[in-house]
Amino acid sequence: MPDRDLPRHAADLAGRAAGRMEAEHAWFRELGAADRAWVRLVAQAGIGALLTWYAEGARPGPPPGQIFAAAPPSLAATITLRQTLDLTRTAIATVEAAVPELVEASETQALREAVLRYSRDLAFAAADVYARSADHRGGWDSRLETLVVHAVVRGEANDAMASRAAELGWEGVTDVTVVAGLLPEGDQTTAVEALRTAARTLGRSALGAAHDRRLVCVLGGSTDPLADARRLTDSFGEGPVVVGPRVPHLFAAGRSARAALSGVDAAPAWGDAPRPVAADELLAERSLLGEGPARRMLVDRVYAPLRDHPSALLDTVQAYLDHGMVLEATARLLFLHPNTVRYRLRRVGEVVGLDPHDARDAWVLQVALALGRMGTGPRLWRGSR
Repeated sequence: MPDRDLPRHAADLAGRAAGRMEAEHAWFRELGAADRAWVRLVAQAGIGALLTWYAEGARPGPPPGQIFAAAPPSLAATITLRQTLDLTRTAIATVEAAVPELVEASETQALREAVLRYSRDLAFAAADVYARSADHRGGWDSRLETLVVHAVVRGEANDAMASRAAELGWEGVTDVTVVAGLLPEGDQTTAVEALRTAARTLGRSALGAAHDRRLVCVLGGSTDPLADARRLTDSFGEGPVVVGPRVPHLFAAGRSARAALSGVDAAPAWGDAPRPVAADELLAERSLLGEGPARRMLVDRVYAPLRDHPSALLDTVQAYLDHGMVLEATARLLFLHPNTVRYRLRRVGEVVGLDPHDARDAWVLQVALALGRMGTGPRLWRGSR
């Protein structure tokens, strides 16, 4: 008949187990005092449950995993499953070594067999605890991720976003860009997870979330965002996929997000737009939506350099566009030799990266020159987004 007083040995055996943990496992020695105390408490609960179970006849009882209820949930984030199994093995080995002290010689084999059965069930219980913890953590991380992405979209680079980003391991991530497109058909959660997985297979940090009808991905560690985005297009629904400009860190990503999302709205105006397309390639279309930053960038990048160039490039290209892109007509209007016009148009391409002979580039030039010639600058765009 098992000794009903066996459970009273639990505290002493837990102390011995803690001593062995200290001697055998470097990770245990590196824990803080509070966490070491919790580990010892868990060990004592496990040993006590084992001895009680055996003293009561080793009948089926409550799941051994209940011993982990003694520890705070944060302990599962402090020690890994492998370390928990180290704890289990050490505690069980301590009990096995003490078997001759606990029962008569005739009973040692029975106790050892009971310990073996119990240790197996305890290992399964530990795995179950960590699996449930991972599921809970995964759900919590997804909610945090959504909050961070929405904060980026709204441009809220505040302490709350910093704290949430740190929880997700983003405090040191650099080279950040935002990629946006339409949501694919089907479940939003599945679409976000597929995008996140695809991004991480590239070796990039990634945050994903649905925003209205759009799918938004914040990429970190991307030195060539357009190349990365090309490998993510299958994760988006049909329609444009737009890549915002690269920024140094997450707290500057609001600018990238605004450009990418504005680009998704504007891209249908460019029927032959590539997929993906850089948001900066859509400055003219975004300007038509009334986006102030796009208008300013287009004027600064196209109109101002042509206006300030000493070779009258602005007047030349404006005349060329106004006269149907006909070289000879432009030359007659300006009283110039056609070769001079040809040279100046070539210089336009060199200065602003737009070829006046190309239909698409010519249209972008027309929009930029129109905005620039309005000449009201900030008064025109003060109320623009």
